[in-house]
Amino acid sequence: MWEKDFKMNIALTTELRASYGFIERNINIVKRYWAWEVVWLFYSITNSLAVAFIAPGVGALNAGVDTRVLVLYLIIGTIVWRYLSVIFYWLTDVIGMERWEGTIEYTLMAPITRFTHLAGHTAFAVVYSMFHTVVILAVTAIFFEIDLSRANLIGGAIVLLVGSVSFIGFGIVAAILPLLFPEKGQQMTHVIISLLLLVSGVYYPVTVLPPALRFFATYSPATYVLEGARAALLDGAATIALWQFLAPLIAMGALAIPFGLWLFGIAEKYAKKTGKLKRN
Repeated sequence: MWEKDFKMNIALTTELRASYGFIERNINIVKRYWAWEVVWLFYSITNSLAVAFIAPGVGALNAGVDTRVLVLYLIIGTIVWRYLSVIFYWLTDVIGMERWEGTIEYTLMAPITRFTHLAGHTAFAVVYSMFHTVVILAVTAIFFEIDLSRANLIGGAIVLLVGSVSFIGFGIVAAILPLLFPEKGQQMTHVIISLLLLVSGVYYPVTVLPPALRFFATYSPATYVLEGARAALLDGAATIALWQFLAPLIAMGALAIPFGLWLFGIAEKYAKKTGKLKRN
């Protein structure tokens, strides 16, 4: 019994070290292309500000809208969507990045589980995206003098973290496209993210959507992340009251991640058999 537990601990330690190896690799990639990271962060900040300025623009048109509420509504939508899309794109770009660097064959043939491989990338993506989110929120708060004294920041952070888990499954499924289609697969992932952007209520309530699109909104994890974050930050909803948004996110994550790993495994075997693990 003792020997069995010892072997299990050794195996778990090995898997954790392997996952950390991918985290460290992503850190080195960010350090290598630090100038691009600065440019991308600057773009994200300016894009968030541009969307937020829609609110005072509407006020300038005398539309009778409470611009302070609208500013917060748009800023939360922009920042949350930025957080989720970074996680999504990091997972889908992993395949393209590996193929561009010529390491995809070595990575997918390494003696580690695919869960360990993607867990390392996912952990880095969550931390990386959270850092960008905090920076963007701080800058927009300065520009618009946002008052977050009533906001439930802890509840909002919990919604983001749980939501990122559910979004990981979508990212794993989308990563199949660049794996199977070396030339244009990475661009094809934009179709998935654009559909989620349309139906999830990033810049408007999902209630304004036609019934056909509201149906898809029900199955988008981004819908619940956005509504939960707005309830916590705009209305100051108590953390326990956020369970109505957390419950579907947990259920989606529990279903989407195993399904995504299973589907990715099938696609990986096919890619190996058909010689698609080449460098472009």
